[in-house]
This record gives sequence, structure tokens and C-alpha cells, in this order.
Amino acid sequence: MSHPHPELTTPPALPDNGLRVVALGGLGEVGRNMAVLETKGKLLVIDCGVLFPEDHHPGVDLILPDFTYIEDRLDDIEAIVLTHGHEDHIGAVPYLLRLKSDIPLIGSTLTLALVEAKLREHRIRPYSMAVREGQRERVGVFDLEFVAVNHSIPDALAVFVRTEAGTLLHTGDFKMDQLPLDGRLTDLRAFARLGEEGVDLFLTDSTNADVPGFTTPELEIAPAIDKVFRHAQRRVIVACFSSHVHRVQQVLDAAEKAGRKVAMVGRSMVRNMGIAAELGYLKVPDGILIDIKKIESLRDDELVLICTGSQGEPMAALSRMANRDHRIDVGPGDTVLLASSLIPGNENAVYRIINGLMRLGANVVHKGNAKVHVSGHASAGELLYCYNIVKPRNVLPVHGEWRHMYANAQLAVASGVPERNVVLAEDGVVVDLVDGQASVVGVVDCGYVYVDGSSVGGADEALLKDRRILRDEGFITCIVVLDAATGKIASGPEITARGFVEDEEIFQQVIPKVERAVEEAVANGVRDDQQLQQVVRRAVGSWVGGKVRRRPMIIPVVLQA
Repeated sequence: MSHPHPELTTPPALPDNGLRVVALGGLGEVGRNMAVLETKGKLLVIDCGVLFPEDHHPGVDLILPDFTYIEDRLDDIEAIVLTHGHEDHIGAVPYLLRLKSDIPLIGSTLTLALVEAKLREHRIRPYSMAVREGQRERVGVFDLEFVAVNHSIPDALAVFVRTEAGTLLHTGDFKMDQLPLDGRLTDLRAFARLGEEGVDLFLTDSTNADVPGFTTPELEIAPAIDKVFRHAQRRVIVACFSSHVHRVQQVLDAAEKAGRKVAMVGRSMVRNMGIAAELGYLKVPDGILIDIKKIESLRDDELVLICTGSQGEPMAALSRMANRDHRIDVGPGDTVLLASSLIPGNENAVYRIINGLMRLGANVVHKGNAKVHVSGHASAGELLYCYNIVKPRNVLPVHGEWRHMYANAQLAVASGVPERNVVLAEDGVVVDLVDGQASVVGVVDCGYVYVDGSSVGGADEALLKDRRILRDEGFITCIVVLDAATGKIASGPEITARGFVEDEEIFQQVIPKVERAVEEAVANGVRDDQQLQQVVRRAVGSWVGGKVRRRPMIIPVVLQA
């Protein structure tokens, strides 16, 4: 297998007969999926999603792909192809279209409807082209064919890209559910036909590659959901992704059987399910939906609430309910159903919410104690089927953490793909397909871009480090006023500390050390405020590190009056 190396440098120019692939997100992480294809001086973008922040990203709302690699070449982008409508594949589209709003969007009807609703909020009117499985479109130098794949959202597509330099098949996120709720199977006949034509480079979803066997069909969880509804004493509160149409459909069906009414909580849930219902992807039983404002008119045992927050997002409805910061007051007898799997990295936040809800008296049902969720991604057995059907010449595992991609690569080798033709890459690593051989040729800058309130890209790792220090270690300010004429201390040092268990009196012990350090510095001819601030910072830092065993943020202020 070919691996990226730390000594990788800027890639050479792409040969005329080459096809270049650069992932700007989605490799080595679950989310932020974005791949850029290049040939003949033209670019094609496949997906443009967001990554949701973890505990070590304090204050961050979203994490975007780094567009630096393409922002000087926006005119070369033929189109953005969107494989499906999940946030980790479409969430960053508004931020890319802010740079150039007329880049064409290509995707299925539901996918485009979801992204266009997001774009309206950003006041962007896109140029879009709806496609369906079996359709073939010429987009500049790229010849695209779309293939139906099954996923946890309707209308997902794989894309087969024909170029003069070779062919590429990108699965998007997919699984091979043989009993799909919407009857739409992953089109293995199309995969086989494309395999017969020849797939030079196969980009495959890795998210479940380390899970043996086959992913459980969606149909099998309906009895578990029905059972939850039958045994619920009061309200049932269901948390899932705001784009998980299949799961919402199952909840609506279960509510109808149980004679309950359903209210949707949260702007994104109401918006997305409204779109899905309008387009016919969500079948809403007559009279079952009610407005959230009317729930007081129903008994608790007649009500189901569907909300967001299954991943522990702090501002989502479920998190606010657990913190008693929501109009829905969760209490004894309520049943909370977490109808989604845990995205890696979100475990602590989710368990914190589960604990909070149980402390309030709720019965919490989740994947760990009931069969109420199945994955939307192909497990190892399904991936092996795909490799044997497609018979690709080269493989680039995508979408997943390193362990997932490595497991996917091992499956490719086990199915007969030569080891030298399986490329493991991370975000920013440049892979060229030349004369039928894929190889790593370099690396481009590709960092995290943080959306922090109204700022996009303003926050950086240094700022987040400061926030983590403030959160974990506290801070100390030390103010010293010097006589401008003599350089002697006229006032202070005055110390204020926050985030410490110790009584503030203990910080009086450092005052003589600061006085001595400042006096010595002035005696040695140091009179610059910034240099004197560094002297104060070192004096306070060495004392607090030894005495309190902490490394707080230290803010020294030196004034001369």
C-alpha cells in the first residue's frame, strides 16, 4: 500500500494524460467530505460538507474544508457534484458559493432541495441541475454518470467520472440494504457494468470498514421502535438527525399505530421534513402532525416529539431539554429515544445528555440498550462484494478515520487489488492517476477553517489553545504601575485570579517576587513596557507552576505614569 510521508512537498504539474484527486476533507475524519478532481486544467468538486466541533474546539460552531487550494481557480471549477443531502456532504456549500455564486450544483432532487433551502438563508440563488440514477451528463471535460446507492437518506447517488486520463467511481456514503424502506437498492448491476468498462480509481466509503459482516436492514428496527411506543407511559421524545428521512418515517408510522400525534421541534427538523414531505420522500399520515404550539392541548400519552440533538450538540433541542433550558420540561415517565449512532468524538457529549435526562427521571433508549438504530454505511462484507463486482485497478479509501480507511485498504488487497495500487491518503495529500497507476505525488496546505459566530476563518489553533487554557487552567492578571521618571514601582503589583480553587490570599505570596524581578530589570536598563510585561509573566508563571501546579493564562499589564 502507498502511504503519505511527512517529507511530501508541493506536487509537480499534472501531466496532460493525468487525473489528479485532492481531498480537502473527509480523509482521517468523519465529516467535512470534499474531493477535488483535476484534468486538462479543469476541476470537479465532489461534495462539500462540514465537520462538527468536539470538546477541544471551544466556541466553534462548524469546521469547513480549507478552500485555499482552489480559491485562485474558482473559474476552473466545472461543477460541484453532491452525492446526498447530509450536512457532512452539503453543509459547506454556502461558504464555497460565497466565493463564486454561479458554480453549478449537480445532485438528486432531494439533495438539491435541502441545499437550496440552506442557500436561501445565505441569500444565494444557485445554478443547479437535478439528476437521477442512470442519467449521464457531459460537464466540460468530465463525463458523469450517476448510480443509485442506498443510504440513511433517500436519493443518494454514486458518481462515475469518465475522462481522457481514466475513469473514477466515487460511491459517496452507501450501504447495500436488501430491504430498503423506499425500495431503492444500491444498483449493483450498474456497478458490475462499470466494472466491465473499467474502473481505474475506486473511491469507497470507509466508515464501517472495520465492522465485520453486513449492515442490519432498516426494516429490522421497526419492531424495536414499536415496542418503545407501546411501553411509553407519557411522552415519547425522539432525537435524530434533521435529514434522517427514513428514521422520521418510521417514527411517524409507529406514532400512527400507537394513536399518538407528532410535533417537530427545531427549525432544521421542521424545514427538512417539510421539504421531504413536499417532494414525496416522506409519507405523512393524515392528521398526525400538530404544531409545537398546540401540544398543551394533548395528554402526555398522546404525544410524540421529534427533535435534533442526537450527537450532543450543545445548542440543539435535546441538550437544552437535559439542561432544563427548553420549553419542553422532561420528567419522570417520559421516554427519550436516541435514534442514531454515535459519530466518533461525540461520545462524551452524548453520554452527558443521557445522564442528564435520566437524572430528570426519563427512560432513555439508545443503540446501546435497544435495536433502535442501524448504520447508513456498508460493513466489511458489503465492501468485499463491491470490490469483487467492480474489480477496480486502483483504490483510494475515503470517508473515515485512519483506522476505517486502513481496514478498507486491507479489504481491497484481500479481494485481489495489488497492494501497490491501494493508496492511503490524508486531507491535502495529492494522488495522481497516470497511465492507469495511482500514486501519491505531493501535498497541499489543508487545515481546519473554523466558523466562530459571524467569523469564518478568523479563529485559528492559537486562539483555540488560549480558550482551552482559559477553560482548563484559569487566568491571572498582574498590574504594575511604574514612575515614568524614576522607573520605581508606584502602584501594585495588583493580582486578580479566576478559575482557581485556592483562596486569592495565596497569590499575595508572588508579589515580592514580581517586585524583585521588575526592580532588577529596570536596574539593568529595561524600560520598554512589553519587555517588562514578559518579566512579570515569567515571575508569575514560575511561581504559580511550582506552588499551585497549574499553567494558567497570565495577562501582565505594565503602565508608566
